[in-house]
Amino acid sequence: MTNTVNLAERFALSEKFKKLFQDGMGLVEECATYLDGDGRKAAKGLPRNSAMLYGSESMRLTTRLMQIASWLLLQRAANEGEMTRDQLLEEKKKIKLEAPNNPMDNPAWEELPPQFLDLVSRSIALQNRVMNLDAELYGHKPEIREDTGNPVSQQIDLLSTAFGATKQSN
Repeated sequence: MTNTVNLAERFALSEKFKKLFQDGMGLVEECATYLDGDGRKAAKGLPRNSAMLYGSESMRLTTRLMQIASWLLLQRAANEGEMTRDQLLEEKKKIKLEAPNNPMDNPAWEELPPQFLDLVSRSIALQNRVMNLDAELYGHKPEIREDTGNPVSQQIDLLSTAFGATKQSN
């Protein structure tokens, strides 16, 4: 019998978790509003490479936030007794929390709208918090992918190829 107190589990049931939940869901809403409004307008005035970077990073931002929101909602459901730990663990398998790559290596990054850059930065910080809490709660460390070059540049190259092929075929 152990008398060990799991601080992560206590955190998950605390007011601090409720604050994390509110912050996370608030960031999801803020990003959606931005991307559908001011972000869309700002993206139209970007140079081609920056616009492609904005597009790929917008997709990553949205995906990142949906994974975080899913994790937060699952944790809240478990905290409120709406699912068992086994159910939570089964559903959690569908969520992919991965260490984010640093998208700021691309020279076009500095041409992106400051509000967008702030949202990306805040989403990465939130993802790191959630990943650390997840590791504490469920006993596994986040996977850190080996650097295989600049993934943003790779994504832009793929998009350039796709758009180039599309333009040629039209």
